[in-house]
Amino acid sequence: MATFQKIIVLDDEIHAQLVGAVLSDQHIPHTMRSYHDSAYDGLFQGSKGWGQVDAPGEFRDQIIGIVNDLSRQREAESNGGRKDEQNP
Repeated sequence: MATFQKIIVLDDEIHAQLVGAVLSDQHIPHTMRSYHDSAYDGLFQGSKGWGQVDAPGEFRDQIIGIVNDLSRQREAESNGGRKDEQNP
């Protein structure tokens, strides 16, 4: 069995769900680990991020690429499909 390691930190739960779905669709072994702590009612998720993706190290580049692609898609959608004026 492959050793799982921290690959990347995700910003929010919606992003985590999207990433998890894509990784599952592509049969990439992974676990999603939330930083939510019920004792503090998720207080630190705002500063630390939602949680992290753990996976075998051999999938690191592929997972980071998927996360970056999804982040760019979300950014484009939030800009209404417009290019960022600072980064044309």
